[in-house]
Amino acid sequence: MKKYLIVIEKSDDGYLAWSPDLEGCTATGETKRDAERNMHDAIKMHLHWLSIDGFPIPEPKSRAGYVQIAA
Repeated sequence: MKKYLIVIEKSDDGYLAWSPDLEGCTATGETKRDAERNMHDAIKMHLHWLSIDGFPIPEPKSRAGYVQIAA
């Protein structure tokens, strides 16, 4: 089982999710939870089609962190 980082951003009409390790794989949702759930399904389908088309499955390598600065 692989664990991919996803980024969820607020958009004008909901939320957008994407993964820096999976180019072109995105999902949307009305709520953050919807976007996360939809991204889970999008990643499964993205990896499925990469495999069927003979492309390698990308290894998860992105990490996230926060930097605290005085404002």
